[in-house]
Amino acid sequence: MRTGEIHTSKGIMKIHFFEEDAPGTVDNFVKLAKEGFYDGLAFHRVIPDFVIQGGCPYSKDISDPRVGTGGPGYQIKCELSGNNQYHDKGVLSMAHAGRNTGGSQFFICHNRSNTKHLDRQHTCFGKVTEGLDIVDLIQKGDKIEKITITEE
Repeated sequence: MRTGEIHTSKGIMKIHFFEEDAPGTVDNFVKLAKEGFYDGLAFHRVIPDFVIQGGCPYSKDISDPRVGTGGPGYQIKCELSGNNQYHDKGVLSMAHAGRNTGGSQFFICHNRSNTKHLDRQHTCFGKVTEGLDIVDLIQKGDKIEKITITEE
């Protein structure tokens, strides 16, 4: 079993991955995290009572006009048929610009009431199990210091 930690200046969010429901998405996120892809990237999209979003490589400089459009240079398939495909508070989900166009950008949900329409449209691949309060503290431009992965 793998777990993750998203380190920010506001604190650490501990992640439980949905490996059975979204194995390809989890593998991709873990690979990018281990390569240091996310280190220093900003949460470039923060919508109160909805989501915080990060993972765009252009967000190292939040003033770059391309912020929000970048990825790892490839796209991954959506995994929408698993049991945990419900956007609830603390759920990590893959952002995309249309089905099967995700790569590195992900979002974390603030709550369930405003995210139901995302169910089975975006791949849920994990959930914040500790540090849930950090999700609400993140503001646009806050950086991901690093993401660590633990394999047990």
